[in-house]
Amino acid sequence: MAVLSHEGTFPILYSPWPLPIGSGHRTGYLARPDRAGKYPVVMVLPTLDGLGGFEKDICRRFARNGIVGLAIDFYRSTGSPLAAYNELTDQRALTDLDEVHEFIVSDDVSWAKPGGVGLFGADVGGRFALLGAGRREWARSVAVAYCPLTGDEDRDFQVASVLGNLPTPVLALYGDDDELIDPASVDEAQARNDHGQWLLYENAKHGFLDVEDENYDAAGADDAWARILAFFKATLPEADQIDLG
Repeated sequence: MAVLSHEGTFPILYSPWPLPIGSGHRTGYLARPDRAGKYPVVMVLPTLDGLGGFEKDICRRFARNGIVGLAIDFYRSTGSPLAAYNELTDQRALTDLDEVHEFIVSDDVSWAKPGGVGLFGADVGGRFALLGAGRREWARSVAVAYCPLTGDEDRDFQVASVLGNLPTPVLALYGDDDELIDPASVDEAQARNDHGQWLLYENAKHGFLDVEDENYDAAGADDAWARILAFFKATLPEADQIDLG
């Protein structure tokens, strides 16, 4: 069977993973190469629906390509997804990211390559990824997909306000037929973040990366995943693999 470039060749380990945050633990999901060594890490930040099959698939895709994927479930509310998102302040989300990063670089972790981590977020997870990249020195690079760029005026921070000052490489992927995001706002984001890559996929809609979404676009998703993997391999520290002979 032919293997696409984004499907990878690493054997992997993957499972739910309790992440130490504050005085307790938050639900997480870890996928990493099943080979001895230290590997670059990408934090995967959830969509409005929280940590689910989409985020877990992303983590496994990263792991099969030699990158640790670590997802966190931000949302604490048991109400509707929108209510849970609204209850999570931007400052709380950033604090959670800090604590996950502290775990990654702690002595309890042997598989993480030091030197900064990547952030990936789709939908509202992309907001937190961009804010993290703009406000945390440990963030090495950031990729987002169909992340809202407006409508957050009542939040702690606005995405538009950080675009011009993002210190990290940026890859942003959108569909030009997204019913929730105006393509003109993507063009404006590219103008503000001129060192980033802000791409529009023809005829793609919101959720085009998610194979379980009704708007899944196979051609666009395949190209997008190839770009995401190449982006993080180029911007994160190289893995230190151990040859066990």
